[in-house]
Amino acid sequence: MAFHVEGLVAIVVFYLAILAVGIWAAWKTKNTGSEGDRSEAIIVGGRDIGLLVGGFTMTATWVGGGYINGTAEAVYVPDYGLAWAQAPIGYSLSLILGGLFFAKPMRSKGYVTMLDPFQQLYGKRMGGLLFIPALMGEMFWAAAIFSALGATISVIIDINVNISVIISALIATMYTLVGGLYSVAYTDVVQLFCIFLGLWISVPFAMSHPAVTDIGLTAVHQVYQAPWLGSINSLDIYTWLDNFFLLTLGGIPWQAYFQRVLSSSSATYAQVLSFLAAFGCLVMAIPAVLIGAIGASTAWNQTEYGVPDPKSKKEADMILPIVLQYLCPVYISFFGLGAVSAAVMSSADSSILSASSMFARNIYQLSFRQNASDREIVWVMRITVLLFGASATAMALLASSVYGLWYLSSDLVYIIIFPQLLCVLFIKGTNTYGAIAGYLFGLVLRITGGEPYLYLQPLIYYPGWYQDDNNLYIQRFPFKTLAMLTSFFTNVIVSYLAKYLFESGTLPPKLDFLDAVVARYSREHMDKATLVKSDNIVLNELAPVNPRHSLTLSSTFTNKEAFNYVDSSPELSNTEDN
Repeated sequence: MAFHVEGLVAIVVFYLAILAVGIWAAWKTKNTGSEGDRSEAIIVGGRDIGLLVGGFTMTATWVGGGYINGTAEAVYVPDYGLAWAQAPIGYSLSLILGGLFFAKPMRSKGYVTMLDPFQQLYGKRMGGLLFIPALMGEMFWAAAIFSALGATISVIIDINVNISVIISALIATMYTLVGGLYSVAYTDVVQLFCIFLGLWISVPFAMSHPAVTDIGLTAVHQVYQAPWLGSINSLDIYTWLDNFFLLTLGGIPWQAYFQRVLSSSSATYAQVLSFLAAFGCLVMAIPAVLIGAIGASTAWNQTEYGVPDPKSKKEADMILPIVLQYLCPVYISFFGLGAVSAAVMSSADSSILSASSMFARNIYQLSFRQNASDREIVWVMRITVLLFGASATAMALLASSVYGLWYLSSDLVYIIIFPQLLCVLFIKGTNTYGAIAGYLFGLVLRITGGEPYLYLQPLIYYPGWYQDDNNLYIQRFPFKTLAMLTSFFTNVIVSYLAKYLFESGTLPPKLDFLDAVVARYSREHMDKATLVKSDNIVLNELAPVNPRHSLTLSSTFTNKEAFNYVDSSPELSNTEDN
């Protein structure tokens, strides 16, 4: 395949345009707010992200390279088809559930990161433990999509995979480094527009290629392969449900999502953004579904691709760039390539920023350096953006099973963080002992269930397991959801058991080494109690946000909007006058 100068020029122009938008947004960040709140401006954009930009950036975070390529692949692969393309419906429902139940309590309490409520209720140790699966999910996700981007670019313009990965990662890291959430949000607007335009321009050309049969016919009839609508066998229904719940419920507890929620100008806006993004995810999946259907409807021996077909060559995961390359004119395929690279960068920059935000605030500041200045936190974020960006790039280049690692880490987000988030927001009385027990039980059950992508053999064989052609053990039983439910109920039961044992005097107070039950008036617990007292939280979701900076842990979490509201409330002023 020849080297395409035009394709390289198109990609360079696109990347320069994205970088220019990112630098402009960084300049906007510098001119927003006071010097004292720069770190929060980087993390949550000064909490003034509006509906338009917020809707675009939240949608673009989900509509990444894995989302587009994976949806097209699922539709194309004969054994799966549209019935197994769960990401569009799963992530859309995830955003709807997030908007209905999680966005308002998180935004109303003035949190800065997803881990804040855990450290508020369970203490800094538990926050550190939960940072591990959250970091793994973000980093392996970024590495996986960088890897996909390199392969995609190499298919269409035939340049070295490593060079394309490094350049893409440098661009995404650079504008994230200088502008934080503002750069990520505004570049997402451009990137989402490119995704929509690039893929929709490509679809009519690919569909009209002489080698492509009517996709309406191949949807229900076998022509070149099984119908692309697909089907779900009765034996696989539990696997399908397990994966569906993983996408729907496991798609909620991600810092990339809550970063957008917490950057909204109000709690109501945060909910509306979630609903807009849910609709956006469905709309953006349509061209990917059509491209997968086109791939399944193509006589590949009548194209320059030749025989055997992509599935036989084990290139089914590259069906989207292959369709762009061989079924579209050259100049159209470059538009599509820009769409895919836009999708990748829109997700990768979000993951890198999310990981650095959680580390700088929840690990560095709240666990080790509570007296750190705002300038110091900003520099820690910049350094970690570089480190995490470089780490994701290195994994994309060196690791042979990046996708396997991401699958496992995303499972841990679902099994460990989701039940903990339910407990910390909605279940009164849970404590650190229950949180640790739930964490460990969920982790053990997931690891012992095995992971075929990492060639990790199971220690527990659930009903319905079987061995595939590669001698890998596959679990049909929905053990991931079982592990999540076990983690949740363990947290609740152990929390209430510990509370009963200490408060009844069965266990002496000195054994409460985590200060989670008896020592409620210790300094750390007083910090937490100050945050959740009902008379200390007066919520007005439309109040302007002017974050206060303090040197103590308690005021770091304190609902700043509540104080702004209290100070300006005419009712309270009249009461004081009387």
